[in-house]
Amino acid sequence: MHLILFLLFAGLCLAGAINLLLQSHPINSALSLIVVMTSLAVLYLLLGAEFLAAAQVIVYAGAVMVLFTFVIMLLNAGREERTLGSRAARTVGFPAVVVILAILATVILHIQGLGAATMQDGITSTEDLSTILFTKLLLPFEVTSVLILIAILGAVALARRGDGDTERLAGK
Repeated sequence: MHLILFLLFAGLCLAGAINLLLQSHPINSALSLIVVMTSLAVLYLLLGAEFLAAAQVIVYAGAVMVLFTFVIMLLNAGREERTLGSRAARTVGFPAVVVILAILATVILHIQGLGAATMQDGITSTEDLSTILFTKLLLPFEVTSVLILIAILGAVALARRGDGDTERLAGK
């Protein structure tokens, strides 16, 4: 049953990622990214990482994607224009990607002990993880929330139109 669920949600994750790249409208891309994030949360559940799955849904599929969608709608982004890309990207880029992937595959295949995963005795509970997060790592946690707030305010400030500057410049 785990294998069937894994294959189903891994395929859904890959399909969402490919759809994300192929969409021309930003809102559709954001919705595809929500599919990817939710599929990853189910994969985390299959691995037994319930806290990570919940954080994936709450933080990424919830808050961050709402922020992305809000910014896309605030900027009134329409359809993107499709181009064929540059000639340099086709002649140099694609062979470079193939070479890099071949090097990575060779390195990964030559690593000793690949696939020898063992279960450790000291499994961290959600209570231990939350205690560390809200005591020792409280400052980075709060700094991250302030940075997200600054990003929202920056997006709103950039998207504002007609704040009086255009009339003042046109009058000169």
